[in-house]
Amino acid sequence: MQKNLRYGSLIALAMTLGMPLAAVAEPTVIRVEARRSATADEAAARWRAEFPDVVTFPLPGDWVAIGLGPMEREDANARMAELKAERRIPADSFLAAPGEAVALTPADAVPEVAAEPAAELPAPAPPPGHFINIQSFPTRAEADAALAAWRETFPEAALMELPGGAFTVTLGPMEEATAAAWLTAFKSAGTVPRDAFVTTAEPLGSVAVPGSAPDLPPPGEAQMPPLDQVQRALRWAGLYDGAIDGKDGPMTREAIEAQVVQGRLAPDAPTAMSRLIEQREAWRAEMGLSELRDDHTGLSAIAPMDRLEFDRTQRALSIYRPTGDSGAALILFSQPGGQQEMLDLAGLVTALGWVPKPDRQVSDGRITLKGQDATHIGYAEGRVADGRAEGFVLIWPLEDARNQPRIAAEISDSLTRFAPAETDEAAEQTVPDVTLPAGN
Repeated sequence: MQKNLRYGSLIALAMTLGMPLAAVAEPTVIRVEARRSATADEAAARWRAEFPDVVTFPLPGDWVAIGLGPMEREDANARMAELKAERRIPADSFLAAPGEAVALTPADAVPEVAAEPAAELPAPAPPPGHFINIQSFPTRAEADAALAAWRETFPEAALMELPGGAFTVTLGPMEEATAAAWLTAFKSAGTVPRDAFVTTAEPLGSVAVPGSAPDLPPPGEAQMPPLDQVQRALRWAGLYDGAIDGKDGPMTREAIEAQVVQGRLAPDAPTAMSRLIEQREAWRAEMGLSELRDDHTGLSAIAPMDRLEFDRTQRALSIYRPTGDSGAALILFSQPGGQQEMLDLAGLVTALGWVPKPDRQVSDGRITLKGQDATHIGYAEGRVADGRAEGFVLIWPLEDARNQPRIAAEISDSLTRFAPAETDEAAEQTVPDVTLPAGN
């Protein structure tokens, strides 16, 4: 009698789902995951984003199973094999027969069907491969708190329940050589504890909170590029603010380690730096950077000339206005003098409003100004070199604030004298009338 009731419930469910009765001669589901009831809805929603026939059914002990179906066993076997081959479902997925899985609840919430108690099934094992074992904890509460913190650095991290009852935060799976190389990189940068290690899946027990495979490329075979190129690329990435001197100092080494971990281009520094330089070169082409040789000041620099056009010269200044609606402008300046002349030029820049409400940083032979208004960022850099006060002012649209420091760095790093200035006369004493981009 009980058996008849059970199969009657399944037939009623098939009718609710609009399935032919033949399809439930032996209704079967592909069991893909089991979760605690508190997280089952979230997990089921992720599966439904990929599969239209996701169902859930209760298990003893506050567990909920997630499956695909129902369908005939023959169809289920074929589909499960295909999905495993495509790695779209876990390798330990299995078929649940009618006596093992009842009270199915599809995505659109069909009426409840009475369920018979079924044996509690174990939590899934971690997928095959190698993992970085980041940090272990004796209790689930400590482990859950740590996982939330570690996911700020590693969003893909998972939590495993070890056979002895402890818990550990892991990152994986990946190939052994890839895991070992990234572990070394993470330790060098201080990103993971010194006792973190690489392990296979077997000792990790079962999955308590699933993660995802990290997008971490394997180590490469590149040679380290020249360090001055590395420093320029690191400065472009916003990780280096030291001199472009080609020297292997602590600031350069720290910036390299930070870029390896943050950029995730490669676990080895030579390959990571080579790829970072490639990214910078692609960006330079996209931004239209090319060499500007200004005869009036005798200065040359790499500048976004696709967005600028020559306007005029005035006193010690060469002025380049925006093309179209680029919102960019560049002013080069050069005149004989030292610290005081450099400060005078900085005062002129401020008075003309090129750098609004500037933050000034002054040292011996160098000054920088940076400020912004509602539409533009202004940046000026001056220096004393070979008896001259010279430098540049960059005006850049606020809406492209991400690229402003990169453009400023490119100009600063490349600014050099290629010829004497056309004139060092300062007979014209009137304040320049310079038209800035709209908004200033």
